[in-house]
Amino acid sequence: MNLTGFANWFHVQAQEERDHAMLIFNYMVKVGGKIALGAIAAPPSDFPSIGDALQLTYNHELEVTRSIYSILDIALEEKDHKTSAFLQWFVNEQTEEEANADNNVKKLDLVGNDGRGILMMDGEMAARVYTPITAVPNQAPAI
Repeated sequence: MNLTGFANWFHVQAQEERDHAMLIFNYMVKVGGKIALGAIAAPPSDFPSIGDALQLTYNHELEVTRSIYSILDIALEEKDHKTSAFLQWFVNEQTEEEANADNNVKKLDLVGNDGRGILMMDGEMAARVYTPITAVPNQAPAI
């Protein structure tokens, strides 16, 4: 649809998610954890509408939050305080991730199929800039 702003938003999001994965990977290495990387299914690449892509993104953020909470629950049960402290950053980060994804869904719901509104959103999303993570509390820079 030639909406380069939406493409930019998702590109920046992908870079951030890679950073988050590397933070966890580096933490696991640091604490002597066993890392076993498996294949993951490719995400969809064709969507009936912009709204479908944005809703899938929001739903995925909710799933990521549930996963982090599940890992944190285990760390708390095991009295693994350093992992609990490490994961707290991700709990806070997910609050922001969910809010951003939800805001995108709600804005699109507001503008509907109005091309002017979609172009306005596209311009807002084009302004998003990738900012590398430099440090996570309780941990030295990892990326």
